[in-house]
Amino acid sequence: MSERVYLYDTTLRDGAQTQGVDFSSADKSKIARELDALGIDYVEGGWPGANPTDDAFFADPPVFRQAKLAAFGMTRRAGRSAGNDPGLNIILQAPVQAVTIVGKSWDFQATVALGVELDENLRMIGESVAHARTRVPEVMFDAEHFFDGYKANPDYAVGTLRAALDNGARWLVLCDTNGGMLPHEVERIVGAVVASGIPGSHLGIHCHNDTDSAVANSLAAVRAGVRQVQGTINGLGERCGNANLMSVIPNLMLKMGFSTGVTLAQLEQLTHVSRALDEVLDRTPDRRQPYVGASAFAHKGGLHVSAVAKDPKCYEHVPPEAVGNVRHILVSDQAGRSNLMARMADLGIDMESVKRDALVAVVERMQVGFDPREVIDLVDLVKRLEHEGYTYDQATASFELLIRRALGQVPDYFSLERYRVIDERRRNTAGEWLTLSEATIKVEVEGREYMEVGEGNGPVHAFDVALRKALAALYPRLAALELTDYRVRIVESTAGTGAKTRVTIESEDGKGHRWVTVGVHTNVLEASLEALQDSITYMLFRFRDGG
Repeated sequence: MSERVYLYDTTLRDGAQTQGVDFSSADKSKIARELDALGIDYVEGGWPGANPTDDAFFADPPVFRQAKLAAFGMTRRAGRSAGNDPGLNIILQAPVQAVTIVGKSWDFQATVALGVELDENLRMIGESVAHARTRVPEVMFDAEHFFDGYKANPDYAVGTLRAALDNGARWLVLCDTNGGMLPHEVERIVGAVVASGIPGSHLGIHCHNDTDSAVANSLAAVRAGVRQVQGTINGLGERCGNANLMSVIPNLMLKMGFSTGVTLAQLEQLTHVSRALDEVLDRTPDRRQPYVGASAFAHKGGLHVSAVAKDPKCYEHVPPEAVGNVRHILVSDQAGRSNLMARMADLGIDMESVKRDALVAVVERMQVGFDPREVIDLVDLVKRLEHEGYTYDQATASFELLIRRALGQVPDYFSLERYRVIDERRRNTAGEWLTLSEATIKVEVEGREYMEVGEGNGPVHAFDVALRKALAALYPRLAALELTDYRVRIVESTAGTGAKTRVTIESEDGKGHRWVTVGVHTNVLEASLEALQDSITYMLFRFRDGG
């Protein structure tokens, strides 16, 4: 039977301190339910009494199947009894199964930040824990600045732990609050704490990521004996963030052989949970995030893809499905035939079925700088297009459309006949400058022509509004289409403002499906419209059956 490590998530409290993050109470409840379904042992909901959002969350907390809901607060203040401290007692009134009480474990912090005598700080810790134990089933002590404190005064730092343990604390959490520790320091200090008589079964670790070592520090602490790890989804947190549980959990389970509250079946929801948080925050997921990022199992080099086709273990340290991710075979100018064959196989297409003449016909519709009749085969075409500025390693939707159009599989949902865009800059009655874009389009849909006008905060937006007006009646599903990211890159910097530009657009359909399309042109509007039209076409084609 493998040893058990308990998982404590503080996304809703410590993660909420991230710059630019502002959870609503509903957001917190949604994320908390995802964490419970994943199998997290403790979900810290926030700090009761600290702000209206946390108060609203604890007033109507989600019902968990597995997790324990925890509230966060601090020890009693100096000069007050634990039973007569409003700040302490408000967290004990919350409908929770556990409370985490933070206190100073660094003598410098106690005397300077709090302005109290060292003995009084120990009494504040012990009395607060003892009082909380009479009100809540489980009490944890967050030993703030523990590692810095241990370096400065090890006896006092360990003494703060004993004050909490002797008064009934279930967990003593060693905090690298400033995030400045390195793994060898964490492992040495945790080992010394365990050797001093504090049992590892009562120790936890809480790391910040200011040296980019939070995950490594957490794992080092587990190696040294701690059996609770605190962290956040996607490493959310103040400054550089907290330990990323999306990496901690699979490392513990798949690499180190520990068991957690997360089963192997639940581990397959890890990528979903990571992206669910990004959805709540309206953020683009980090492609390069280990385990759960879109690039975590993406293969671009032809040599790699050839080997992966024989056995994925050649270039993958774990199966992507173990953490709910998928393998991506990227198509680029560095790709060999193996990449294309693998990508085509993913699409259910036989590479040999793509005829050269059909490819030429498709490319003739694109505005490229080479003669389509010179194209030898699919590999040659992709390399030529990449040379023109197209990139298909991310824009997989445009790549799929390219191939399926060559096979005659993509209907002509609409055909843009002509368009005109007008940008106007004028002053309003208050004398303020206003810029307005207006697009007029003529589009053919199922043999009928439609003309529409759209206004927007830019030419691309105006064109998008007009095009959707024209398509709305026949394709109502487009109402769910969202453009979540828009990027412009200069392809030929030597041409100055006349340079060729590449536009990539990321879209999603409101159901969690995301895709990327690309357009290239010397006119940034033309490049944008190419990518935009591909995005609309891909949604209509790929999800035509409501998938």
